[in-house]
Amino acid sequence: MASKREMALTYARDNRGRLIHDLFEFIRIPSVSADPDWNTLENAASWILQRLKAAGIQKTQIFQTDGPPIVYGEYQPVQSPICTVLLYGHYDVQPIDPLVEWVSPPFEPHIKGEELFGRGASDMKGQIIASIGAVEAILSQSNLPIAFKFLFEGEEEIGSPNLPRFLQEQRNLLGCDFALVPDTGMIAKDTPTITYGLRGLCCFELRVFGPKSDLHSGQYGGVVHNPAQALCELIAGMHDSEGRITLPGFYDRVLPISEDERKIWSELPQDDNGYKAQTGVKQLWGERGFSAAERVRVRPTLEVNGLLSGYTGNGMKTVIPACAMAKISMRLVPDQDPEDIKRQLIAYLEQQAPETIRWELEQMAGHPPSVVERWSPVIQSLAQALETVWYTAPVFEREGSSIPIVGMIKKYLGIESVMTGFSLPEDNIHAPNEKIHLPTWGRGIDALVHFFYNLVEKAV
Repeated sequence: MASKREMALTYARDNRGRLIHDLFEFIRIPSVSADPDWNTLENAASWILQRLKAAGIQKTQIFQTDGPPIVYGEYQPVQSPICTVLLYGHYDVQPIDPLVEWVSPPFEPHIKGEELFGRGASDMKGQIIASIGAVEAILSQSNLPIAFKFLFEGEEEIGSPNLPRFLQEQRNLLGCDFALVPDTGMIAKDTPTITYGLRGLCCFELRVFGPKSDLHSGQYGGVVHNPAQALCELIAGMHDSEGRITLPGFYDRVLPISEDERKIWSELPQDDNGYKAQTGVKQLWGERGFSAAERVRVRPTLEVNGLLSGYTGNGMKTVIPACAMAKISMRLVPDQDPEDIKRQLIAYLEQQAPETIRWELEQMAGHPPSVVERWSPVIQSLAQALETVWYTAPVFEREGSSIPIVGMIKKYLGIESVMTGFSLPEDNIHAPNEKIHLPTWGRGIDALVHFFYNLVEKAV
């Protein structure tokens, strides 16, 4: 007779087509938080609420915030639970620009070969459906002694500004033993991955002002300092010739890389050629003295995410623009602090900005880096589940991206996170033609089913 675990796995596999249909519906909701249409964000929240109910979640609720709504769900088993899991996800997605580079409409998902294309397919609507699908499979077969809580927000892609207040106000409601955050990815299709560290993030908008209005470049060129040029000069000065960031004190709190971690990353199936193949660049660039694997995991960065100034339409318009703007983000590593970084950027601008222009700086987001314990019983339950499905032990890595919730729940709830996910480096997250590899995604659902059963067997 098949075990409850085997029956749950069978249920998950038998319902794979329905889960893909759910993902199609979910992707069709254009829930962009950076330039929000509040109706679509609320529609996405309502859709998740109904999907939780269909999965058998007993208690569901939508909480209104000063931004997009937060969806909460809770399932309590009949018997006393051995542990309570807080399952996190975000239903918002990145903007679709540049639209011209999409080979198909971003909110009209389609399958080509083994891949499903659409904005949010990988980051992270596909991961949400995988998580709900795994829990539904378990609940369909047995009353597993695990309490499940769900938290889905709609503004992770803009730094989760309203989440800290919610976590503080609902601390008792959200009480749990650990959080499962399936918002990371795998190194490769055949390499299951557990993430134990994330870089933090600071985002700013820097605006430079010159003349009171656009000027004729023939009449005033050579007399007025062009704000676009001044902005470019300031940005260019933020790195030196060796790729190091020049903000005063920027590296003061950066912790050195341990030899243990260097060894781990040297054995990962990633090298410089792999990064070049993924990105399409002729040559890599970055801070001298560190490998590419180290630079994307444990070294801080400063990137220009966008520039805007003057005339950018067809043809020519010979003006000196009145202002220029840059969006700048910085990835932070232990033990850098977002407030320190803001002060350092202001100090740089005060030292380097010429008297010929005026500048303004607005912070858009800021949260610290995080590192979690690698060898806890919960992590080992996940490692065993991944190995069961992929027939190979998972690798452990610190990821270069940022997930605000991880640091927030540590700060406000006092709990650690378990981070994994089933997106791949070639999935084009944050870029045109985002996609998810369906066989890998399906394996991910099976791995989550195994994970929850492992928790019970180990009595975590």
